[in-house]
This record gives sequence, C-alpha cells and structure tokens, in this order.
Amino acid sequence: MATTSTAAASLHLLLPASRRRRHCLLTPRASHSHSTQPVAVDRRRFIAHTAVAPLVLLPPRAPSARADDAPALSEWERVYLPIDPGVVLLDIAFVPDDPSHGFLLGTRQTILETKDGGNTWFPRSIPSAEDEDFNYRFNSISFQGKEGWIIGKPAILLHTSDAGQSWERIPLSAQLPGNMVYIKATGEQSAEMVTDEGAIYVTSNRGYNWKAAVQETVSATLNRTVSSGISGASYYTGTFNTVNRSPDGRYVAVSSRGNFYLTWEPGQPFWQPHNRAVARRIQNMGWRADGGLWLLVRGGGLFLSKGTGITEDFEEVSVQSRGFGILDVGYRSQDEAWAAGGSGVLLKTTNGGKTWVRDKAADNIPGNLYSVKFLGDTKGFVLGNDGVLLRYVG
Repeated sequence: MATTSTAAASLHLLLPASRRRRHCLLTPRASHSHSTQPVAVDRRRFIAHTAVAPLVLLPPRAPSARADDAPALSEWERVYLPIDPGVVLLDIAFVPDDPSHGFLLGTRQTILETKDGGNTWFPRSIPSAEDEDFNYRFNSISFQGKEGWIIGKPAILLHTSDAGQSWERIPLSAQLPGNMVYIKATGEQSAEMVTDEGAIYVTSNRGYNWKAAVQETVSATLNRTVSSGISGASYYTGTFNTVNRSPDGRYVAVSSRGNFYLTWEPGQPFWQPHNRAVARRIQNMGWRADGGLWLLVRGGGLFLSKGTGITEDFEEVSVQSRGFGILDVGYRSQDEAWAAGGSGVLLKTTNGGKTWVRDKAADNIPGNLYSVKFLGDTKGFVLGNDGVLLRYVG
C-alpha cells in the first residue's frame, strides 16, 4: 500500500487544483481493516454528487448570435440592387403621373429603374448616354408630369417627354462654368439648372437655350466685393460642396471648404454670402419643412435656425451621432424628419428637430448614408455608398 500511497501523492501534486477533489474521492485510502465498504460508499456519493452538480453549476448556454438575427430597421427596409460594389447612389425621382415608376442614379454610369414603387430595381440602358470614352457620374434627376431631366459629370444632359420610355441627349455649350450638380423640372419644357460654381440657368424650350438667372459666378461675386466681411471669401477660388433648393425656389449652398455659406432667392442678381455662426466647418445645409434652415457641421453637430427664412442665427440641438458625421437631413412633415450619416447613423425626430433618437438597428448597415429624400408622406429613401438603399415603410 505504500507504493499506492506514493503514486497517489505524486499524482495529487501533478493535478491542477480544480481536479484535486475528484482525485481524493477516487483514490482508495488505506485502513486498518482493509475493508472495501467505505470505497463503495464514497463512490456512490461521488456519483450522486456529480450527477447533481451540472444542474447547479452549469446554466444552459445561450444560442450563439447570427447575422440573420440582427434587429430589423423599425421604419426602413434594405433594398438590394443589381449593381457592382462601390457604386455611390446620388439621386432618386418618380414620375408624378405614375408614382410606382421611378429612376435611381449613381456613380459609374448607374441608372436603375423601378415600376413597383421602389421594391425592386433593374438596370436601365440609355444609348445616348453610353460613351466609351466616359464613365458618367449621374448627379441629379427631376420630373414634372411626364417630362424629366438627368444631368451628370462629365457634362451630360438627358431629357424625356414620355415618362422615361425614351431619353434624348441635349447638347451643351463648352463654355458652361463649372459642373452641373442639380436640376429641377419646373414646367412644360422648362427646367432650372445649377453648377458647382454658382451659375443658375433656366430653360423653357427643352434645354436648347438657357438663360442665366444670376449675373456672375460666386467666385466673381466674392472677389469683386473683397470688403464683404465674409471670412475666407476674399480671393475665393472654389466650388460648392453642397447646394439645396427649397420648394419655393430659394437656394442655400456651402463653400467647398465649409468656412461660409451662400443663399440666393429668385430675382436676386448675385449670391449672398454669410459667415458661419458656428466654430466648426459646415458639412451641409438645407431647408426645414417650416421654411427654416438646418445646418450640419463636421464631426456630427446639428444646428437649427431660429425662426424661418434666411438667417445667420442658429442654435445647436443634441444628437447621438456616436462621433460620426451627419451628412443629410430629410423632412417627411413639419414634425417628423430623419438624419443620416457615416457608418449607418440614422436619427429620427418627431418634434421638428428639437430632440433626436438614434435608430440602433441601422448600426448594422455596412456603409455610409449620404442622402435622405422624402417624395411625399409615405414614400422616402435613404441613399448611401456601396449600393446601400433604404426604403421607408413606416
């Protein structure tokens, strides 16, 4: 028995602490009577103990999370598109006479079409826009009735008069200042176009002739009025970073460096520059549903103008952007609006922008959300990079 005790002692030292108790139960101890009954009793107690222990010490394991189990967006659904990865979606519009019929634009010569309200999309080929020497970036689209317009970069202008069944390419002057960034259908054979240098043109004959709505570009205006008092405007040579139009035809634009902004109203001969009222540079600006302005700064800040109309008086509101930049705001009504930004940031307000709540389910979206567009009370879309498209189902 000495040999057995020595071996047991050696084994006891080699075993980790967590297993020493079990070994003590399994190793028979020497006794004066050499009886085997205590061993049998110990073995029965050990079996009973180990049979109960898992029920006490090992709670049921939770099932592992899967990507499919991610929470769904509360008021939005992802629409998957038949396009290559890396495409940035830029604009969307529907035919007013047929609300289920629409077009979606993007980089890499992307034009998609839907005939079911945006549930499914298919590539649309426009022969007049297929040039082997260019890879067009289609920036803006607009419809009025069955008449529609598309602009892009390098300079291209497309027009339709049959709700997009066929598209005609309209020739453009090589003297056009800047790149076309926005177009708005305003009536029969009529449209309004803006370039990134501040030129505004209007047409009333299907785009064959254009008339300037401002007398000079922004650069000319700012360099001519050196004493304007606008920080960063002297000897300005740059372009717009963003430009947004209100329903009544007013514009607000942000300079390329974000150090000031400009406004224009119908009838004014020049753009009007404004100092930014915040310390950080401006990311984007636009119009609220009540006619006031919203302002986004780099780094995720959101400001609202006091009152309506054009002003330089803004106040900041609290948002949960997680440190990511907010890139756009879209109003569904005077009270409800949505803001979108980098890394799937999606925020909602129901009181006109005073408070915002983050939709955490949107954190799972693998991309940046660049644009929020509501085309009525029930139709809205969020456009992002890598072909990310969200459809409002609220």
